[in-house]
Amino acid sequence: MTRGLFITFEGIEGCGKTTQIRLLADHLRASGRAVVLTREPGGTPAAEAIRAILLDPAHDALSPTAELLLYAAARAQHVHQVIRPAVAAGAVVLCDRFADSTEAYQGGGRSLPGNIITALRDIATDGTMPDCTILLDLPAAEGLARSRERGELDRIEGEPLAFHERVRAAFLKIAAREPERVAIVDAAATVETVASAVRARIDAMLGARECTA
Repeated sequence: MTRGLFITFEGIEGCGKTTQIRLLADHLRASGRAVVLTREPGGTPAAEAIRAILLDPAHDALSPTAELLLYAAARAQHVHQVIRPAVAAGAVVLCDRFADSTEAYQGGGRSLPGNIITALRDIATDGTMPDCTILLDLPAAEGLARSRERGELDRIEGEPLAFHERVRAAFLKIAAREPERVAIVDAAATVETVASAVRARIDAMLGARECTA
């Protein structure tokens, strides 16, 4: 059986990941591909329970280190239970956030040491990393304004603007470091323009993969 693909969507709060990942899922399914749509933190019952803790504003006393460890625990279960089996079965896995978010939020946003983040990433993923990442880039102030329009902010969305600006800078640093994997898409454009850019990137990757199969 041909191995599937693991594609992640990253970006700051309010960048439109949820919309774009669903549009891409619809596009791929229409072409006859098996698609698994999932998210982080979450994707399994245990990881969803951890998500509830991480995003609940009531847990405002959660330390950066505790936060990091909870994200790693949720990811380890997610990889084991959902991502790795689906890719092995030949599906295209579309994941809303993955390890890049930890580097951006806990590394860039919280200023936790990079060596600790990398070590925990390696333990949690056990070598499972994205084939391609779509980074939906947007100024932090615009992203937060979009989040506020949706209603009450969660624990992460409620962080100050400077935090989210550090997160954005960290995402852009990752993209500069790994340009072959990470595609930057301007999330300030219209929904359809963004979706078209995302489709073009993924269709080109799938086409090149099939030509070499």
